[in-house]
Amino acid sequence: MKWLTQFRSVLKQSIQFRLTCYFLLILLPLVAFSMFANVKSQRILEQELGERTLSAMNSALEFVDLTLKSIHNLSTLIATDTNLSTLLSHQEKTLTSGAIMDFTRVMEEITNITMVNEYLSDAMIYHRPSNSLIATKLGLLHRESQNPEPWYDEALKANGASIYYLSERHEENLSGHPDPIYNRNQLIMMRLLDFYRAEKGENVLMLSISKNQLLRSLSHLLANSSSKVYLFDARERLIVSNASAETLSFEWRDVQPGSVVVRETPETDEKNLILRVTSPRSGWSLLLIQPEREIYNKSRPLQIFAYCIIALSVVLAVWIAWFIYSGIASPISRLVSGMRQLRKGNLNIRLENGRQDELGYLTDAFNETASQQRHLIKDIYEQQLRMTKTELKFLQAQINPHFLYNTLDSIYWTAKNYEAEEISTMVLNLSNFFRLSLSKGQESFTVEETFKHLHYYIRIQQIRFADRFTVGYCASEDSHHLHILKLLLQPLVENAILHGLEKRKKGGALSIQTVVSNDRLIIQVTDNGRGIPGPRLMRIQQALARIRFGDYTTPPEKNSEFFALLNVQARIAIYYGETAELKIVSEEGNGTTAVIDLPADRCREERGESEHESHDC
Repeated sequence: MKWLTQFRSVLKQSIQFRLTCYFLLILLPLVAFSMFANVKSQRILEQELGERTLSAMNSALEFVDLTLKSIHNLSTLIATDTNLSTLLSHQEKTLTSGAIMDFTRVMEEITNITMVNEYLSDAMIYHRPSNSLIATKLGLLHRESQNPEPWYDEALKANGASIYYLSERHEENLSGHPDPIYNRNQLIMMRLLDFYRAEKGENVLMLSISKNQLLRSLSHLLANSSSKVYLFDARERLIVSNASAETLSFEWRDVQPGSVVVRETPETDEKNLILRVTSPRSGWSLLLIQPEREIYNKSRPLQIFAYCIIALSVVLAVWIAWFIYSGIASPISRLVSGMRQLRKGNLNIRLENGRQDELGYLTDAFNETASQQRHLIKDIYEQQLRMTKTELKFLQAQINPHFLYNTLDSIYWTAKNYEAEEISTMVLNLSNFFRLSLSKGQESFTVEETFKHLHYYIRIQQIRFADRFTVGYCASEDSHHLHILKLLLQPLVENAILHGLEKRKKGGALSIQTVVSNDRLIIQVTDNGRGIPGPRLMRIQQALARIRFGDYTTPPEKNSEFFALLNVQARIAIYYGETAELKIVSEEGNGTTAVIDLPADRCREERGESEHESHDC
């Protein structure tokens, strides 16, 4: 029942599968009716063909019976002829001239009698005392063998009744002529002469019936060359057949007389129509085998045509289901998929649409809704960000800059009085760093101002690490006056020093470069530190990609693993647009490079003359 549950589940979830099933169910009665009509027509054809064939077979068997009956009557006439009995009364073992003359007259009489029956190919009388054979075609033949032969024993046992002898061998006498008794092409009717006497004679009358003539009388039953006909006598011996094999390879006696059976035969391994009739008078049987493919040869095109219609109907059903699905259900499925993506927070989802109908209108409405929702959330976040900045500025405004500067100045002169040069230098740089951070009152610095601002922070770190690393600044001429967000590079520089250069004893190098390429401002922060391991670098890149292509309007959590980098990506995405990107390139043991790619036109929005010195490469 598991497969039924799965089928129901798919049926509920897939509109295309459901439509296909519905169309196939509609076609099912038509297919079933067509199949039933084909099977029924075959059965009717078999029944009518079987009835007609059985009728023809009964007529043919009746004709065989009449033929045998006429030959039987003829044999009775010859066997009871007293004149022939007198002429055959010689008992000498060696033929005399008188016996030869009488036997010649016997041959003439039986020749005249048998000429009236076309199925008789020869008439013979076996004279037992002289072991001679009187034949209408070969004349008088003397047989060498003196021992009684099987056919003669059968004739004696019949006691005057007619028997049919089938030769199983073929012999030639000394004269070169074949022995007419042992001719496999002949069916020989035998009986004793003078059988009406109390003391029956020993002479035997033999009438040869041509098997070819019998087969020709049955040839009208053969519908084609593949049909086979078999004639059996009352003793179930095969009399004649058009088949090459003399015996059947299956049990034909299982076929009931007057019935039609369809079965496979070992000779051909294909289905055959088998019919059998039996004569109630003689007990002879006629068996007819016809290949089923030959019977349905004329009706086969109609069946193939019906099957082609069924196959075409199924194909059309599947095609129509697919056409309806692609035209109606597929756009609905895309809308459902888009709604799922929108519910998961993917505000960048947009569905392709090339339709002008109602479904096209719905798709356009969905795209517009997603775009409006994306801009609405972005505006709300930016508004909250501006409010947060306003609050920060309000708090910063409450701090008296003079108090901060005076305090740092007091610490500076105290360190000078005690000759603590490093402390005084760090305090001086910190004072300058805060002065630039708090007193400007603007969102961005020029590249030159950013480099000088960073230098105060970097100088504090150099004193802290006892000048174990150097720093280099390089800004192209066309990037000097471009504006970038305040404190945008400070997290990258801090990461480069604390995570890259901290472990180096000496020879550390930090490089900050800016260049304008293809109307893009490229900022690089490079260190020759220990680099980032591959798995950690992959996690960083995946996290940055989620911020860039996902929901960058929501600030990263402060306790996240890569808070500083994610914060930089979120800030540049909000301030400079979706094309702004932060990339981290690193190789463990060979340092790290952080690249910020910004649109140059957005960096020109705040212009002002800078009085700071430029840093050449």
